[in-house]
Amino acid sequence: MKITIITSAYNSEKTIEETIRSVLTQTYNEIEYIVIDAASSDNTLEIINHYKNQIDIIVSEPDQGIYDGLNKGIVLAKGDVIGFLHSDDLYENDEVIEKVALAFANSKVDSVYGDLVYVSEKDTSKIFRYWKSGQFRPQKLKRGWMPPHPTFFVRRKVYQQYGYFNTSLKISADYDSILRFLGKHKITTFYLPEVLIKMRVGGESNKSLKNLIQKSREDLRAIKSNNIGNFGSLIFKNISKIPQFLALKNSL
Repeated sequence: MKITIITSAYNSEKTIEETIRSVLTQTYNEIEYIVIDAASSDNTLEIINHYKNQIDIIVSEPDQGIYDGLNKGIVLAKGDVIGFLHSDDLYENDEVIEKVALAFANSKVDSVYGDLVYVSEKDTSKIFRYWKSGQFRPQKLKRGWMPPHPTFFVRRKVYQQYGYFNTSLKISADYDSILRFLGKHKITTFYLPEVLIKMRVGGESNKSLKNLIQKSREDLRAIKSNNIGNFGSLIFKNISKIPQFLALKNSL
């Protein structure tokens, strides 16, 4: 089984090298790695090109945002399964992709997901929040549940059959795709109960009050367009973040 990993980057010179190395040091051999750079104006592309002999595909051109970049990667992908590692994220360890591949092989499902921790921007060993996903049940989607998208690995045929990211959603296209796949089209999934991804704090959706408001509006659009839940789902989605801090406390 070949697994394609896609990284979409823009002006990520401070973190992109660590992200790339996190992919290249994985113990699983059948990895196709695609890096999509949105015509960065800093040294991001120079750093990417330093690893060009180890990266299968590099694209650098203007795009319409991160989801447009990820869509470009999906179109180019040849792997049986597609996963995403953002340009400031890391895998928890070098065996993550190997475990994901084994989960697909053993369970014969359409998708696999796990847990995620939010870490310090400067010290990735310092954890601020533990997103423990838990087992999937369809009714949980109506209560605002979703797995952390960077841990969500999906068979390429699912994107081909049910569509790519909706680029009219600038912040919540990942949530929309999860509702579309797991809720609307009822693809099968498997929960890998361990941390797969370290995400640096300071994501796009939480950078400002304006972004938080936009994210809430887009989340509601995704809920309505996929006919899963209502305004209450949005409220539950935000409240559900509180236990993530308790999960961190209990894990220490």
